[in-house]
Amino acid sequence: MAIERSYPEIREAVSRLCAQFTGEYWRDLDKHSAYPTEFISALTDAGYLSILIPEEYGGSGLPLGAACAVLEEIQRSGGNGGACHAQMYTMGTLLRHGSEEQKQQYLPAIAEGSLRLQAFGVTEPTSGTDTSRIRTRAMRDGDDYVVNGQKVWISRTQHSDLMILLVRTTPREECVKHTDGMSVLLVDLRDAVGNGLTIEPIDTLMNHATTDLFFDNLRVPVANRIGEEGKGFRCILDGMNAERILIAAECIGDARWFTEKSAAYASDREVFGRAIGMNQGIQFPIARAHIQTEAAALMVQQASDLYDAGKPCGAEANMSKLLASEASWAAADQCIQTHGGFGFAVEYDIERKFRETRLYQVAPISTNLILSFVATQELGMPKSF
Repeated sequence: MAIERSYPEIREAVSRLCAQFTGEYWRDLDKHSAYPTEFISALTDAGYLSILIPEEYGGSGLPLGAACAVLEEIQRSGGNGGACHAQMYTMGTLLRHGSEEQKQQYLPAIAEGSLRLQAFGVTEPTSGTDTSRIRTRAMRDGDDYVVNGQKVWISRTQHSDLMILLVRTTPREECVKHTDGMSVLLVDLRDAVGNGLTIEPIDTLMNHATTDLFFDNLRVPVANRIGEEGKGFRCILDGMNAERILIAAECIGDARWFTEKSAAYASDREVFGRAIGMNQGIQFPIARAHIQTEAAALMVQQASDLYDAGKPCGAEANMSKLLASEASWAAADQCIQTHGGFGFAVEYDIERKFRETRLYQVAPISTNLILSFVATQELGMPKSF
């Protein structure tokens, strides 16, 4: 029996909503590299994308664990929460570090759906995961910052009204700590595009709406800075930890989708006069994928509980992401193997989900970087870089 899952009412309601968006819907989007506008609108109207926004700003005021339940069920239903998860994890930065004026200005509109906050601008082509070495610079000029630089792999910028952007306001070499000197800006993309910001789409293995961003003297009001100048890394970490936990929940949903598909197919498919699922060579890998998924789900639950309690959770967020992404990838691989040739047929949705879940071995942080973090920060081993 699987572990008892939190928020059963939310899970059931999300599952019903997702049933309206069948595999055919997702396959058509994948074919045309299109954004799931109708699906996102349905989630917004039902209140799920504002689930973390406090009630006084028009949201539900629920903890991260509830958001995990929403995203897990989207994946388990065969959909793709990657199109909307940023609106949840960016709350880790805006809610915990934004001013009251910023919250009053933006959160009610985000909650009702008239504004989308779906973009999180951190990664750069020359720094990758070494965030302290970002080069995008914001120079103060009166009541504005003037931003120059480049970001890469920034998803959903073409479908978002706002973006949380990490910039350097003080050169790294002038800082006592390498994580100092960075600041967070809330960029209004509606004004920025064509006025200092250029967006270029990147074609990828999966339909993820990711882009290159080029900043050329983009002006952003100082009033749009989140938190203190030079202290942005701390602000962005709260968003990053939430991101890793939420994506881990998505991977759990993917893993359960794959394993349920494998078990059902193996029970029905007959070769040599009997169901292939009678063969232990088929049974055991599916069972192992299930076990791996349930163990990872416990780690995700622990990480989200720590986050919601306001306790340090960097290690748990990273470990949950690693375990869940490996569980989903193992389940995906076994699902293809169980289905044989049919696993590669587009109409079965397996190859699409296979491509989508592979992403999370790399993003938002690679498996090797997680292992390095745990080795040095949790086990006290010497750093290799």
